[in-house]
Amino acid sequence: MDNTRAIALDALMEAESAKGGYGNLITNVLNKYDYLDRRDKAFIKLLFEGTIERRITLDFILDRKSSVKTAKMKPVIRNILRMGVYQILFTDAPGYAVVKESVNLAGKRGFKGLGGFVNGVLRGILREVESSGANNNNRYEIFLPKRSEFSEETYLAIRYSLPGDIVGIFVSEYGDRAEKILEAMSGIRGVSLRFRSTLSDAEREAAVNAIKETGVILKQDPGIPFIYQAYHTGDIRNLPGYEEGLFNVQDVSSCKAVLAAGIKEGDKVLDCCAAPGGKTILASELAKNSGSVTSCDISESKTEIIRENIERLKCNNVDVLVRDASVRHTESDEAFDVVILDVPCSGLGVIGKKRDIKYNLTKESLDSLIDLQRKIIDACVPYVKKGGTLLYSTCTVRRAENEEQVLYITGNYDYEIAGEPVQLLPDEAEQDGFFYCVLRRK
Repeated sequence: MDNTRAIALDALMEAESAKGGYGNLITNVLNKYDYLDRRDKAFIKLLFEGTIERRITLDFILDRKSSVKTAKMKPVIRNILRMGVYQILFTDAPGYAVVKESVNLAGKRGFKGLGGFVNGVLRGILREVESSGANNNNRYEIFLPKRSEFSEETYLAIRYSLPGDIVGIFVSEYGDRAEKILEAMSGIRGVSLRFRSTLSDAEREAAVNAIKETGVILKQDPGIPFIYQAYHTGDIRNLPGYEEGLFNVQDVSSCKAVLAAGIKEGDKVLDCCAAPGGKTILASELAKNSGSVTSCDISESKTEIIRENIERLKCNNVDVLVRDASVRHTESDEAFDVVILDVPCSGLGVIGKKRDIKYNLTKESLDSLIDLQRKIIDACVPYVKKGGTLLYSTCTVRRAENEEQVLYITGNYDYEIAGEPVQLLPDEAEQDGFFYCVLRRK
């Protein structure tokens, strides 16, 4: 039996039973099987992330093609079928091998008697694909409903594998553009590598070439030369230059926000909700040795991640503190030239990367975020020197968490908007959905 599929199934079972997020689960699994070939680990990651990413679409197809609804299936069989349909519709894996290995998996997990059921469902779907002549890019579309069968929001939810409530947010915020945004966020995406801005062009080129030699595909960002989208990476910690601190994982949208803050050499910077430390590290490079960065987050576990990253990237001008951003610390009043306020948010701009987000959001959790963001704003806006800069940012697309919070700041504190608020969206470029606004303290 193909062990990669068995490992992916174990991870899917663990994710289904997990309460809350499971963002680090696949990383932990791959670390456990670090002895595997890089291609095998990449395939496990693809099966796990792809099956979760497309779960709503896969369940819709299975509910139409199976005599037993997914909700009534035994969990192991449900995940074997989800993984099998994902492979048939979204990967280049040979269909006959997918069916065979799925049946074997059912038997190995104690459900040999259901092997015929698994075989029948997957073979039926495979036959439809083969008879349709659909190419590799649109095979799943032959199983989608007609738009007229459902409301627009339900159709988009099925097509782009999102809960209807989340689709409703995108439609209400962006109207006809919502589908383009959802399409851009769907599927497996690259990893954004930010090389140290202090590297010379020649040093960066050498580092890039070393990574390419391992088979990784790198695509340079058209706007920021030290950012590359990386594909087929496997575990990035194994890439050349990682241990030497030549690069970090940071999305281009986050970099754009930090660069917009105008951090100068010698500036004193505070990063209030800093983990995992991407903004802190870039701010450290911009402030240089004559400046400093105080990097904070709410727990020891989060600050430990920041410490690991700043040590690896050799940021010698950073202090890391465990600090709750929603609690006022008067000793920091008017102490910083720049305060970075990247507040906890709904994360709707990064659901293409953090697939557990979309399955865990509720109306109650969305509403509670607004109050938490305002507590953090109230606590942190006094830390900026008069004439200094406040960078407010989120990785979401909701006006209630973005533009309306900026208006709350300007309406209640002595701040003015120093530049137009920017809402970055994934249909514009290969970037996360991200919001930022630079404000100046009067």
